[in-house]
Amino acid sequence: MSEGKKIREVRIALKLTLEEFGSKVGVTKAAMSNIEKGNRNVTEQMRKAICREFNVNYDWLMYGDGEMFSDLPQTFLDELCRQHNMDDFDRQLIEFYLTLDAGCREALKKHIRETLSHKKDSPQ
Repeated sequence: MSEGKKIREVRIALKLTLEEFGSKVGVTKAAMSNIEKGNRNVTEQMRKAICREFNVNYDWLMYGDGEMFSDLPQTFLDELCRQHNMDDFDRQLIEFYLTLDAGCREALKKHIRETLSHKKDSPQ
């Protein structure tokens, strides 16, 4: 399978538009379309950006070896929970937060800031 087809497969698996995917790796919708069609080569910088931004296994992208997605963030989250003595609910909260879009994250952070501000201002 060509590299462009693999990138398209990643984009489709993540349910992203050409524009959404391209913006994460710093290219336009048209550039992404050309990459997927094989009309434009993928730079090493773009490969690394795709792997970093979307947790894609570099060996899969380059050579077709292994799984499409890497386990690294899961491992990172496991380590984070271990280091901070977090339980399963803590982990679920973090995983849920990571699924929120930017607008929902901002609304949640605003609510938490306001709650903390009120708590700080109220007499103990």
